[in-house]
Amino acid sequence: MSNEACLVLANGLIFEGKSFGASGVICGEAVFTTGMNGYLETLTDPSYFGQIVTQTFPLIGNYGLISNDLESSKIHVRGYIVRSWCENPSNFRNEGEIDTWLKNQNIIGLYDIDTRALTKVLREAGVMNGMLISGDSEKAKAKRAALRNESEKAKLLEEIKSYKIQNAVESVTCDAVKIEKDAQTVFAESAEYKTVPVRSDGTKETDPEIAMKNGKGKTVVLWDFGAKANIRRELLKRGLDVITMASTSSAEQILSKNPDGIMLSNGPGDPSDNVTIIQEIKKLLAKNIPIFGICLGHQLLALANGAKTSKLKYGHRGANQPVKYLKTGRVYISSQNHGYAVENDTIPASAVLSFVNTNDGTCEGITYLDTPSFSVQFHPEACSGPLDTSFLFDEFVNLINDHSYFKNFKATAERIDAISYFSSTIQATKNSLVS
Repeated sequence: MSNEACLVLANGLIFEGKSFGASGVICGEAVFTTGMNGYLETLTDPSYFGQIVTQTFPLIGNYGLISNDLESSKIHVRGYIVRSWCENPSNFRNEGEIDTWLKNQNIIGLYDIDTRALTKVLREAGVMNGMLISGDSEKAKAKRAALRNESEKAKLLEEIKSYKIQNAVESVTCDAVKIEKDAQTVFAESAEYKTVPVRSDGTKETDPEIAMKNGKGKTVVLWDFGAKANIRRELLKRGLDVITMASTSSAEQILSKNPDGIMLSNGPGDPSDNVTIIQEIKKLLAKNIPIFGICLGHQLLALANGAKTSKLKYGHRGANQPVKYLKTGRVYISSQNHGYAVENDTIPASAVLSFVNTNDGTCEGITYLDTPSFSVQFHPEACSGPLDTSFLFDEFVNLINDHSYFKNFKATAERIDAISYFSSTIQATKNSLVS
């Protein structure tokens, strides 16, 4: 079988390399992520549905496959691109190597290309669609032949440009449920690998009785739009009973569970496509039940409150995104994976911008003062990634126990300065994306 493989971008650029994983032909949205590790979590993060993911770190797969580190039961990326992959992984938990895993999940991989050059293209031009061509099937041969003919290549590029991620949330909802574990198992594994709850002062809570004390007897509905398994784990570590419900659930069905709180999970796609979910969130807001949103959940909560979202030029993907907590002025390093953001100037007057991205000033968190709800764009549950902001799950427990917990939430004076200072940067980013 041929080891040839290539990526064809919608702008006509071609990156030729070698094949690993499955062979075939697929289209997807080409993006990059900057994490140095965490490739297992990246591959199984449902938020990457429909996307061809490029790892900027040059060597991937060196610690192999570790099933306990997966964020869902299967790989969700559309295709996978690396500079090089490790054929002989070494780790005491290793269960196999990445090539075989990709083959078993029918995911096309491309390696031995200049991933730095590809990343620069996506940063300068913005994310765009691409096509991975791998192997020597009749379809792959036909696509390669089309690249050698100008008129046929033009048709191929039109095919690539026309690709659109569809039914994203519906396609990934509740996949992580298949690998769920009970609270005691979750805490025991967390203690073994030092991923126990981290408090706002940076200290770790290793005693499960203390960590779970305030959440005991409380029930949270995890409204699953493509949830990472670690969101549920962090809720369980706080003693909360968690009921996972599909994205198609109605507000009435959620309320029938008599939840003390509702978690809006991460997920893939354009948040504004989820019209029905947004309407159902509005119904839940009227019931005054504490709500915590992460990533897509953050965006959907904002849309339900009248804010707007827009697509970023190349998104935020990686474990090194700096965010400033405007309540304290402290900067945290966060893990992120999103291509859309809430527009700062559309946040309602009844809400406070709580976090901003210090690179581009985009909205990273909102606290609502008229309802017991708050949200963040980044992933406080992130593994692999910084654990510094996992204290936000404790804040959620505090809100459940006291609905007025955020009533007097105030950002520092830096809030106004940050919004005005970064407004030109945000507008410049939008303009470059349009152009």
